[in-house]
Amino acid sequence: MEKNQGNQSLIRGLRLIDLLSNYPNGCPLAHLTKLVGLNKSTVHRLLQGLQSEGFVCPANSTGSYRLTTKCLSIGHKTLASLNIINVAMPYLEQLNLTLGETVNFSKREDDHALMIYKLEPTTGMMKTRAYIGQHLPLYCSAMGKLYLAFEDDPAYLTTYWQSHQEIIQQLTAKTITSLDKMCEELNKIQLEHYAMDREENELGVMCIAYPIFNHQHKVEYAVSVSASIYKFAQLGMANVQQQIQLTAQGISQELGANIE
Repeated sequence: MEKNQGNQSLIRGLRLIDLLSNYPNGCPLAHLTKLVGLNKSTVHRLLQGLQSEGFVCPANSTGSYRLTTKCLSIGHKTLASLNIINVAMPYLEQLNLTLGETVNFSKREDDHALMIYKLEPTTGMMKTRAYIGQHLPLYCSAMGKLYLAFEDDPAYLTTYWQSHQEIIQQLTAKTITSLDKMCEELNKIQLEHYAMDREENELGVMCIAYPIFNHQHKVEYAVSVSASIYKFAQLGMANVQQQIQLTAQGISQELGANIE
């Protein structure tokens, strides 16, 4: 009986950590209670336990909680153990130095893209809101659209679109929310082998992404560069695309892909 209760508390605590990861600035206890579906006293008790172990702390706003850097440390250790980071890092760092803008590296994880590495601008002033560990929607992010375009299951897009209607929203006037238009977009990506976020998340900000192929010619990873429209024009779109493509090809070759 005690063992089962211990397992239940552990699972509930892990769920709280997962939910809090979506609220970097903190989540009010009342809202957290609704999200996890438990009573307030139980959630508060679990939070106190997590706080005593250093995983959670009070946020700036009264009655709110957020994750601590201990969670970040564990995440970094996990990511560091992935060989892909060690393989990709030299290429990503060179791209970052060459263009001077934000470089993003993601992994396909179920129905979203997971940001597993990011380099901040070296010369540019604009910093994006993306962060390591962030879940990126497939429908409105450049890297996410790559995963949709190179998905093996032809029925996946329709299934994804139907089951994710609650998150497919018009974030800007340029966000694609029509299945027909997304099909056209993905067909184009398959032909050109790159994807773009054309101010679909934030006005004035663009992102260009290229797929990374493995030895089976599958796309499990993607690399992208984010910058303002002005900065892309300044750097030259052709130059930016060439540099990202070379980076993606280099990492793909390291993974055993046959790049012609």
